[in-house]
Amino acid sequence: MKKMLTLVLVSVLGGAITLGTYKTFLEKEEPKIANTNTQDDPVFLPTNYNTTTTTLAAAEGIDFTTAADQTVHAVVHVKNVALNTAQPTLQDLFYGRVPQKRQLGTGSGVIISPDGYIITNNHVIEDSEQLSITLNDNRTLEAKIVGTDPKTDIALLKVESDEQLPYTTFGDSDTAKIGEWVLAVGNPFNLTSTVTAGIISAKSRDLSGRSTQSFIQTDAAVNPGNSGGALVNTAGQLIGINTAISSQTGSYIGYSFAVPSNIAKKVVQDIMEFGNVQNGILGVSGGSLNSAFAEKLGIGETEGFYVDDVEEDTGAEVAGIKSGDIIKKIDNIKIRKFSDLRGFLDSKRPNDVVNITLLRDDQLKNVQVTLLKNNTFVLPFIGVIKEAKPEDLKKYKTDNGVKILRINGSYGQYLRSEGIEEGNIITAINNKKVNSIEDVEAILNNRDTYQPLSIELINSKGETNRYGLR
Repeated sequence: MKKMLTLVLVSVLGGAITLGTYKTFLEKEEPKIANTNTQDDPVFLPTNYNTTTTTLAAAEGIDFTTAADQTVHAVVHVKNVALNTAQPTLQDLFYGRVPQKRQLGTGSGVIISPDGYIITNNHVIEDSEQLSITLNDNRTLEAKIVGTDPKTDIALLKVESDEQLPYTTFGDSDTAKIGEWVLAVGNPFNLTSTVTAGIISAKSRDLSGRSTQSFIQTDAAVNPGNSGGALVNTAGQLIGINTAISSQTGSYIGYSFAVPSNIAKKVVQDIMEFGNVQNGILGVSGGSLNSAFAEKLGIGETEGFYVDDVEEDTGAEVAGIKSGDIIKKIDNIKIRKFSDLRGFLDSKRPNDVVNITLLRDDQLKNVQVTLLKNNTFVLPFIGVIKEAKPEDLKKYKTDNGVKILRINGSYGQYLRSEGIEEGNIITAINNKKVNSIEDVEAILNNRDTYQPLSIELINSKGETNRYGLR
């Protein structure tokens, strides 16, 4: 019996070894064929059901309906008929004609008062020959331009209506936080009354690379036609005017940008009160700190605005701000880079008083600065000019003129070789006397693009010379 059991065990063991050897060394692995399913499945599938459930539950606690209902009736469809230059034919070239064609452009706008004031982007209504707006109830009204500010890309329109119009109220864009839910309301692709949702993904965003902009960045879907529309918070308050998208295709691919409401509100108020935008300046120049810049300067700070120079006769000079100071806060708004500072100052006017926290010799210092009206201007081919003080005019024995504050650019060496220096007085441009920066701006704005620039200047020797610049 024992021999029989031993024989059976040996047989089983031998068979197992033989089968294992075959599977391991001899049998070829059959290729695995995936089942093809023609059903349209979602591109993204949840992988962590517990996390997804929690996230959805949190999102369900946010109600967008009230904000959307408050805003959608205050956002209008803007139609702009513009007269543009067309492609010339051979006949046009022969007769020296400049052909023109009418082109229809569309965008969005936001009603900000019951009597029909509407805020939009300057690029939406630029070069317009005829403007109209369509309300959410399909009424169409003619619109007029009250004023524009190309620098911030904001424009103010006005329509007349027999009844009060629905409008939205301004919120405080300075208190808006990264991660906060927002709605973008507008008319993309001529699809009226469109609402999309997202979050604020960044603030003080500069797209120009010259620190001249300070946008709110969101991931709410914005497309062509949304320009001039509303960016609102969950309370339905206007915190931005949708202005631009970041795209390689011309359509939305992830991020959009809005002019902060505090800047837009200030521009609109200035246009209504003064007819133009009043900019208050601090009077400092410099740049944003980072690791490379900090190492070059030999300092340990990598955030803030580094003051390289302080302009004379400005609030910063009066307050005692010095070269080498680092501006860390302004009215309790953290300043990490120049666009933070730029965005704040764009919401202020001349004579506004601001509280500045600066770092000097590793010690924090608080100063109050009165912002002044900008009295400088960049004159092409010359550099920075400013309004001359009475003592400047007396020194050069003249009754009028503006002062060269700083010579800039590639023309600098040539200008100095001609005896033109900082401090010289420009008394006339294109044969027109100048007494102020406004005079200079008016002459340049009314000048033909290809017209040469001529200046009359008194140098440090008291000599009056005329120069032609191209």
